[in-house]
Amino acid sequence: MNGSFDRTLSDEDVLRRRASLLQRLHIDGPLLLLLVTLGAVGLFVLWSAGGKHWELLLKQTTSFGIGLVAMCVIAQIEPRFMARWAPLAYGFGVSLLVAVELFGYTAMGATRWINIPGVIRFQPSEFMKLIMPATIACYLAGRSLPPTLKHLAVSLVLIGVPFVLILKQPDLGTALMVMVPGAFVLFIAGLRWRWILSAVAAAVPIAVAMWYFVLHDYQKRRVLTFLDPERDPLGSGWNIIQSKAAIGSGGVLGKGWLQGTQSHLDFLPESHTDFIIAVLGEEFGMVGVCLLLVVYLLLIARGLVITVQAQTLFGKLLAGSITLTFFVYVFVNIGMVSGLLPVVGVPLPFISYGGTSLVTLMSGFGILMAVHTHRKWIAQA
Repeated sequence: MNGSFDRTLSDEDVLRRRASLLQRLHIDGPLLLLLVTLGAVGLFVLWSAGGKHWELLLKQTTSFGIGLVAMCVIAQIEPRFMARWAPLAYGFGVSLLVAVELFGYTAMGATRWINIPGVIRFQPSEFMKLIMPATIACYLAGRSLPPTLKHLAVSLVLIGVPFVLILKQPDLGTALMVMVPGAFVLFIAGLRWRWILSAVAAAVPIAVAMWYFVLHDYQKRRVLTFLDPERDPLGSGWNIIQSKAAIGSGGVLGKGWLQGTQSHLDFLPESHTDFIIAVLGEEFGMVGVCLLLVVYLLLIARGLVITVQAQTLFGKLLAGSITLTFFVYVFVNIGMVSGLLPVVGVPLPFISYGGTSLVTLMSGFGILMAVHTHRKWIAQA
């Protein structure tokens, strides 16, 4: 027995010595390289899209640095501890959303922030994008799969509470992006197809009800603009028309960095946030957009590999949900900027300006790294 024990220790020592510095720090090298590449591209494009304003660039750089630190810290946390604390985090997140409803900070007609004067102003709904999949994954990981009707009902309630609170802010885009990761956990858990088809069939009456009783006027205008941007070319259709004009004028190779006219002549609103890929398309053309999509696809592929290799059900559900949600972010932003989807205010990951969103994204990839780099220990435990 002693010989076997010594041999086991020796094997562990060999593995530890062979492990790279990044592995010992629980950092996944391919993910880190792709994230740093996207961050650099984002700063490069933001300098042009933001009108060469140092303040925007400095704030985005600071946010990216904070995000890197958050990612590295979260990567050190074992997934079993994430599962243990997920319900408490969910309760805290919902409490913050209630606090926003009661005494939140209002800007541009929406109450979405908690403002501590002189300290910080943040958007609690951003945190729910990570808390939601962790909570649903924690709940389902301890049950038999595929989910029963009871487990599905409980999961839908857990998803519905923050969805309604965020929808009331009003912030339909973020509400949907909080609902999506929870839905992906259910899908990965093996949700029965008849229930999925039933949900698809119910989408039409639900959409009609939301149109008459839930959506605000500006949200209805976005849908109508999506169907016919030319109906109000100088009003609600302006953004989409100018965005498509910018992308089309870039051609194959683009006009060159800092040479875009739609953004620099202020034809394209929100050029440094939601519509930043139109700036990239105008200045770097189809080639630049395709190269960015390749980096996105590599990042998603790496996330799916981590999902497949996850050795716990909780880790598999959580990693898969985060990866697929990231894909939805990219798909929705590019779809709305090119006129294929209604404008819902979803930023382009790592490229659009926005501190809270950037830190949240980096934290999500920190969770992926934790699931991947802690898998051997979990399997032995």
